[in-house]
Amino acid sequence: MLKHDIVIIGGGPAGMAAAVAAYDNGVHDVVILDREEELGGILRQCIHNGFGLHKLGQELTGPEYAAVYKERVLERGIKVYSETMVTAVTEDKIVSARNRDGILKIQAKAVILAMGCRERSRGALNTPGSRPAGVYSAGTAQKLINCEGYMVGKRVLILGSGDIGLIMARRLSLEGAKVEAVCEIMPYSGGLTRNIVQCLEDYNIPLYLNTTVVEIHGQKRVEAVTIAQVDEQRRVIEGSQRRIDCDTLLLSVGLIPENELTREAGIAIDPITNGAVVDENCQSSVEGIFACGNVLQVHDLVDYVSDEAERAGMGAAAYVKGEQQTSSLIKTKAGRGVRYVLPQRVHTDQGAVSLFLRVTEPFGKVRFSVTSGDEVLSTALRLKAAPGEMEKLIIPAEKLAAIRDEIIVSLEEC
Repeated sequence: MLKHDIVIIGGGPAGMAAAVAAYDNGVHDVVILDREEELGGILRQCIHNGFGLHKLGQELTGPEYAAVYKERVLERGIKVYSETMVTAVTEDKIVSARNRDGILKIQAKAVILAMGCRERSRGALNTPGSRPAGVYSAGTAQKLINCEGYMVGKRVLILGSGDIGLIMARRLSLEGAKVEAVCEIMPYSGGLTRNIVQCLEDYNIPLYLNTTVVEIHGQKRVEAVTIAQVDEQRRVIEGSQRRIDCDTLLLSVGLIPENELTREAGIAIDPITNGAVVDENCQSSVEGIFACGNVLQVHDLVDYVSDEAERAGMGAAAYVKGEQQTSSLIKTKAGRGVRYVLPQRVHTDQGAVSLFLRVTEPFGKVRFSVTSGDEVLSTALRLKAAPGEMEKLIIPAEKLAAIRDEIIVSLEEC
């Protein structure tokens, strides 16, 4: 059995940032296990720009952003096991994996989970119709076009307005395809405002809200789809159906954190985020196992992924060196208008703590309040808030030290 201080599962932006942070905080025996042949994760297929504005102070493409962190990993001599699939993680931090050389077993002092997400498939939607060629998840289509050089279709309809779907609407248009429309079952888009503007409005692609696909037509290849409007309970409104001819249907219907290994390790899962329950250092309910990136919560910006992963790397390094917080843990709770708050618990002897959250629906001007009992810990004013855009609030260290009740984050419309 191999032994390493810190084992990181996943070599995407979260895994690389966590490895660099752990190394820079004094733990040099760090290894990354990644199932891909190269580091970078999902960034390798995201050839559009918009990465790194917050974290690196410059606008980069996905591969360029990944290259920055890959270089940092290589500079530090951090060992990477590529094309290695992790099959199990135990509560006592034994990591089992397999690759072309056989089966690996590693005893770690700390484990960082950074496995990312997978896309929700057609099977999860129960969409009626035949099973022809031409139905892809948006990320699969992105990889085929950007990495493999294959065009997926000429007339495309996109179901779901998540960021990947919006970006693929633009990408397909640039490659000469006709994007008929983007349909969204919710009354609001699930993507960033900038992507709605840059990917749909700039290319005159219609966005149909409260609309979904109710049937797929075609035998060997998609020939058309039927779309229909839905009511507040997401039931189809009879008489609103209409057929749109197309040869390709892209699905951008949500991301699912890859938490099978997390559950096997006996780690508590938050039913809202579908990720681990963690503290401000990203440590899970199992001591010495940390989680960060999209396996913890689905992010909008890779810059926030890197920030979160650095906290996990520093937390894992502190754990290995025996420098953990020993103060009591205070739970956080979502109040009015807030869907979830992360981390779900914080130490009171920590410095300033950042809370991340999403709202339940689109709002105009709002004021966020962080309270504990009758004490107001922090407030923040926003001109607008939407479920597709993550919010960040900071609790000052001096406020945090005095609290004993649970922390509640809520909003009021102004």
